[in-house]
Amino acid sequence: MKDWALQVFHHLPAPARSMAASLRGLSLHRWRYGPETERLVAEALDRENWSTERWRVWQDERLAYVLHRAATRVPYYREHWLQRRREGDRSSWEALENWPILKKDVLRENQRAFVADDCNIRRMYHEHTSGTTGKPLDLWWSRETVRSWYALFEARVRTWHSVNRQDNWAILGGQLVTSFHQSHPPFWVWNAASRQLYMSSYHLSPNYIPAYLEALRHYRVVYILGYPSALHALAQAILEKGLDASPMRVAISNAEPLYQHQRKSIAEAFQCPVIDTYGMSEIACAASECCEGTMHVWPEVGVIEALHNCAEEPVPLGQTGRFVCTGLLNSDMPLIRYEVGDHGALAPQDETLSCACGRTLPVLQKVEGRLDDVILTKDGRRVGRLDPVFKSDLPIREAQIIQESLDSIRVRFVPTPAYTWRDGKTIEQRLQDRVGDMKIVLEQVESIPRTANGKFRAVICNL
Repeated sequence: MKDWALQVFHHLPAPARSMAASLRGLSLHRWRYGPETERLVAEALDRENWSTERWRVWQDERLAYVLHRAATRVPYYREHWLQRRREGDRSSWEALENWPILKKDVLRENQRAFVADDCNIRRMYHEHTSGTTGKPLDLWWSRETVRSWYALFEARVRTWHSVNRQDNWAILGGQLVTSFHQSHPPFWVWNAASRQLYMSSYHLSPNYIPAYLEALRHYRVVYILGYPSALHALAQAILEKGLDASPMRVAISNAEPLYQHQRKSIAEAFQCPVIDTYGMSEIACAASECCEGTMHVWPEVGVIEALHNCAEEPVPLGQTGRFVCTGLLNSDMPLIRYEVGDHGALAPQDETLSCACGRTLPVLQKVEGRLDDVILTKDGRRVGRLDPVFKSDLPIREAQIIQESLDSIRVRFVPTPAYTWRDGKTIEQRLQDRVGDMKIVLEQVESIPRTANGKFRAVICNL
């Protein structure tokens, strides 16, 4: 939404804001769902039991189509291959390993050049995202791509966890649905077309939590989805104040790493399972947890390579590498070997076939978040997953680790009234146990700023 339009929207009375949200929701609903949706969902569920060999054949055929279309119809890639031919390079574009790694900055600088020349972007769905670092990115999807994507979400998230798009649901996301300076409810809008209560993630002050819970009850919300940092902030306030929250069927985490202490608090506050999802606006890959807690890959969306951090060679299955993904779903804006900025590990085949849920979809053994969300030590180690430092025995609402030199890190944290200096010493000791002899600077704050789209980064390495 343009800045001027956002200002007008924020000055509307609350019922008018909900009406505007519903009209926008109706437009999005028509893009996302159509007469083919139920068939697409059924087909996606049927594919969950395919053999490894059948998936390999399917992905090979789809990949061949996407690579050929990219090399012949996408201006950026077509020029890339023409230049290589002029230089005498006869490598085949049919082999994925012959394609260069695509960096995010290259995509940002040449966004329209990645759209196939037989597409009219004025007739495509335009997705604009600020990204985790606040750098803008424009993406274009055909109606077919949009509906295929939402059918997969319906199958692999909602259906797996006994909810559907006819249920009332809530989301804690990054849209500024009400002015940041607003100091009284409502901090949400009701999108009737999508049966969605869109709740601000920017107003989760402990004093406002009772109003949030009343809204969940009023709109008879069945399940909740959102950034884990926002869900956790809401859950923590519920538990600290002993408030009564309506039980949910499921809480769905997206867009940020989900830490175990967050999962525990959310599950306790809403008396429901908490499941995690993995993906990005570029839809180069996607995955979601089943009821057994296994993170299953969606093979229709993309091919995932886990490469060494400093080389273009794959790491062994089960070992952590940087994710490089080739999108298969969006063939009109294909991203080939796109470095998504995350790292993690692909599970060996025996783990894929042994999930108790019975599905044979590939498995992500672990996702460790952004490549720069690690602490670098003097001896060259990269230390990630520092969430155990802030496990639930500490009286803090949230915390953020920032590294600006090799010998020191700064910890911003929001304490509860029960916090004492001894808790600070505990934080220092736990960090030093994991990163070694570094100076730990504790910085007590009232709140931790989010990125431009409302996301929370638990670790920031500025080296």
